[in-house]
Amino acid sequence: NSAVRAMALGSAWKQMSWLYYQYLLVTALYMLEPWERTVFNSMLVSIVGMALYTGYVFMPQHIMAILHYFEIVQ
Repeated sequence: NSAVRAMALGSAWKQMSWLYYQYLLVTALYMLEPWERTVFNSMLVSIVGMALYTGYVFMPQHIMAILHYFEIVQ
């Protein structure tokens, strides 16, 4: 049981490492130094996080305004 769990964890880690390597290759981040890569990834996570938060907060208001405009909801 423990060996199966360790093997599954190792396989998942290998898959995540491969996906991260693909991310580095596609975005050409492999050419940057580690501190530059950290700054870039931090900014990317911050921007995506802010976009998701903004969508979560404001999208319901916009959807309701559209529904009211087209008189779908009274």
